[in-house]
Amino acid sequence: MVTPADVYRMSSVTQRSKHLDRWFAVGESAAGDSRTAGAEAAADALVDGDARLLVVFASDSYDHAELLRGIREQASDVPLVGCSTAGEIATSGPGDARVVVSAIGGEGFSVTTAAAGGASGGLREAGAEAARCLEAVAERSSTVLLLLTDGLAGDQAEIVRGAYSVAGAGVPLVGGCAGDDLKMEATYQFHGDRVLTDAVVAAAVSSEGPLGIGVRHGWRTVGEPMPVTGAQGNVVGELDGEPALDAYLARLDAPVEAQADSGAFARFAQTHPLGLASRTGEPHVRFIGGADFERRSLTCIAEVPQGNLAWLMEGDASSVLGATDGACSDALDSLGGHAPLGVVAFDCIARRSVLGDSGIEAEIGQVTERAGGAPVAGFYTYGEIARTHGVSGFHNQTLVLLALG
Repeated sequence: MVTPADVYRMSSVTQRSKHLDRWFAVGESAAGDSRTAGAEAAADALVDGDARLLVVFASDSYDHAELLRGIREQASDVPLVGCSTAGEIATSGPGDARVVVSAIGGEGFSVTTAAAGGASGGLREAGAEAARCLEAVAERSSTVLLLLTDGLAGDQAEIVRGAYSVAGAGVPLVGGCAGDDLKMEATYQFHGDRVLTDAVVAAAVSSEGPLGIGVRHGWRTVGEPMPVTGAQGNVVGELDGEPALDAYLARLDAPVEAQADSGAFARFAQTHPLGLASRTGEPHVRFIGGADFERRSLTCIAEVPQGNLAWLMEGDASSVLGATDGACSDALDSLGGHAPLGVVAFDCIARRSVLGDSGIEAEIGQVTERAGGAPVAGFYTYGEIARTHGVSGFHNQTLVLLALG
C-alpha cells in the first residue's frame, strides 16, 4: 500500500505528486497572450519526461489554436484532450480567464484518445465512436473513460448511452460538458493539435493504481413529486396535468420578475432545478435552461421522459458544500487507503452561482484539504458525466470528482 510518505509535492503554482511508477501534475497560466499561456501552463505540468496524457481546460477568452501551439512547443507528441470552460479550477483555487493543464505520466499509466465530430447529428453514435479508444488501451488494474463533450450539441444523455454501449458495465465513465463562459453560443473541444466544436473527445486511461469517483449535488426536493404528463425530448410541457411553467412558478412561489422576464427566470432556475426519479432513490438533477412564456413549457439541458416522476428542487451554500464533502468521501474512500495522486473536478456552473466567489474558494479548498494537498485540476461545466453503475450517467448541477490513486 502507498502511504502519504511515498508522495512528493511542490509549490501551489506547480502542483505535482508521484507514486512509484505514476505521477500527476498541474500547471496554470493567466497570461493574456494565448500562445504564452499555453506554453507556461504546459511547462509547469510537464515535471517528467514520460508524460502519457495532457488534459487542458481553457477559458473561452483564448485563441485556442494559438493556445495549443504554445502547449505543443513544450510537448509535441503527448496525447492531448481538453475543452473550453465556464471557469477553471486548480490547486491554487477557482478562477476565470486562465488555462489549466494537467499531466499524467509514468509506466503505471496507459492512455489512448479519440474524437468524434458532428455530434449533434448523431449523439449516441458520437459517444460510441469516441469510446472506441478503449479497445486499444493497455490492460492495467483500473480503467476509466474520460469524456469531454459539446454542452450545446443536444441531449448529452444520448452521448453517455453511446459510450456505455462500447464501454459496458465494467468501465466507469467520467467527464463534463464544455462551456463558453455562459455565452451559450459555441463550445470547443481539443484533441491533439485540433480545436473542434460539436464534438466528443475521449481518453481511455488505465492505471496500476486505484481510481475513485464521487458524485453529489446538494439539492433538496420541495414538496411532493409530480408526474411528467407532457414532455418531448428535453421540453417539458406538463407537470401533473398543468402547464409545466405554471406548476413550476406556483409551487416554488417564484418572484414576480421571474414570471415574465427570461433573464430573471434563468437566474431563478439556476438554483431551482428539476429532479427525476431514479432507481437509486437519489433524484437525477436536470438543469432548467429556459422557459417558453407563450407555450408555458420548460426547456431542460437533457431529456425528461414523459411518465417519470419529477420533484422541484432547491439548495443553498450549506447544502452544496455538504455535497462537496460527500463527493470527496466517495472518491477518496474508493482508493482503499492509497494516498491520492491528484483529483480532477467537473463542477456545474450553476453550483458556482449558488456559492458565490467566497463559496467556490471554500469548495476547492475543501477538495484540496480532503485530498491531503494532492494537485487538483478541473473546470466549471454545462453538465457532468459520471457512470459507475447502470446505463444512466449524465448529471446537471452536480459535482463529479475523479481521484487518481
